[in-house]
Amino acid sequence: MNAESSNTRRPGEGRSTTGRRRAASMLGAVALGAALLVGGTQAAAADPSERAGTVSKGISKQEASSAVSYWTSERMKNAKSADVLLKDNKKSKPRIEIGAPTKIKGERPVQKAKPTKNASETPVSHIGKVFFTMNGSDYVCSANAVVSANESTVSTAGHCLNEGPGGFASRFVFVPAYENGSAPYGTWAATELHTTPQWANQGDITYDGAFAVVAQVNGRTLTDTVGASGVAFNQSRGLTYSAYGYPAARPFNGETLESCYGKATDDPYGQTQSQGIPCDMTGGSSGGPWFIGSGTNGYQNSVNSFGYSGVRNTMFGPYFGTDIQNAYQQAQS
Repeated sequence: MNAESSNTRRPGEGRSTTGRRRAASMLGAVALGAALLVGGTQAAAADPSERAGTVSKGISKQEASSAVSYWTSERMKNAKSADVLLKDNKKSKPRIEIGAPTKIKGERPVQKAKPTKNASETPVSHIGKVFFTMNGSDYVCSANAVVSANESTVSTAGHCLNEGPGGFASRFVFVPAYENGSAPYGTWAATELHTTPQWANQGDITYDGAFAVVAQVNGRTLTDTVGASGVAFNQSRGLTYSAYGYPAARPFNGETLESCYGKATDDPYGQTQSQGIPCDMTGGSSGGPWFIGSGTNGYQNSVNSFGYSGVRNTMFGPYFGTDIQNAYQQAQS
């Protein structure tokens, strides 16, 4: 794969920025050919339980309430991109479990986010940022509301809520349609966190998928408020995707939504089962959704996960197979 010759272009409604950005991998300087994972250790606030092929954490109402109060606009602005937690790692299972192809239709937003001046992409009501604390420091990632039985499920990357291996994040909140410090749909605190055992226990980047369940706000569910994307698992490899997120490292500032578009190809080093698409988004975009096809109306089928310093302008995302589907099922039930 000649990643350096790939061009990034916008799939959606925002103005094109092809050619204006400097080349940047999502995670910055990473050893050539090395896969990435979250490092460090932290004791979870509650003992995580492994069930139904997932590793999960429940969050008390008191903790959820305090998380909303904690995340002032100033703390959100100063939160660090979660990619700084990542380090080199070469461990990854050579095969992923693939089950029957599944697609679950989404629900359209009941409201539309209003466009703002100088934004590269118009805010999307169900796409936003997640803020969390790990090892005493505040971090930020991207995320997306997905269709679910509980109408309260958010998709993000595993390393955006769990150290892999290690403890879960605390003070985890989702801010849909975030832009330039505004939170037009409010701040939604997590009540449950779910990820794959391969990520939580071994830090295997192939399985870097996760889901959070959030509490209602003013008596309304997340889906009723912002809508929810459809989600798909066990699909064909090599599809074409539109990826979205809030990159914060140069040349971006993390304040506006950005996007990429392109056909997925396999990991050129064969170290993971993740796929890469042409993309120059940087740290902070981790956890942002990949939609099949062009724009935000397709089924979500991956998330922004990692990059290689030796593969320019390429974002890698995990294959949404049975293991990540198990985490989704545990969350949305």
